Amino acid sequence: MTHKIDEQRRLFIKKDLIELSQWINTLEHINTEFNYLHIIEKQLVKNQEAFSMIKSLRRKNTLLMGSLCKYEQQLRKELEFGSRTYDLLRAKEHEGKRDKYQSFIIEFTDLRTKFYKTLLKFQRR
Repeated sequence: MTHKIDEQRRLFIKKDLIELSQWINTLEHINTEFNYLHIIEKQLVKNQEAFSMIKSLRRKNTLLMGSLCKYEQQLRKELEFGSRTYDLLRAKEHEGKRDKYQSFIIEFTDLRTKFYKTLLKFQRR
């Protein structure tokens, strides 16, 4: 592999790693938010459906985080030792990870919106 192609391959992998790091950080923050949503649900809302939705989505968050961490390890290994060309197939693999992440973010946003609408029903006395 020529030096120029390898340099470009490494640059693309680094770009993917930067984006992946942002996704993982966001998922970590969401996990923290799940802790607060759970406490609010338990102390104030007391709604089994809300509890189930939080629990289900928290599990999805954990699974997605695990998947992205494994992907991060693969990318780091490829950056250090690999020689696979960064081609359209590899770019599509990354896009697939992005799609899963974005889909989860949409689900979480929907949950949060439903949760906040439920909270709006409460009035201060």
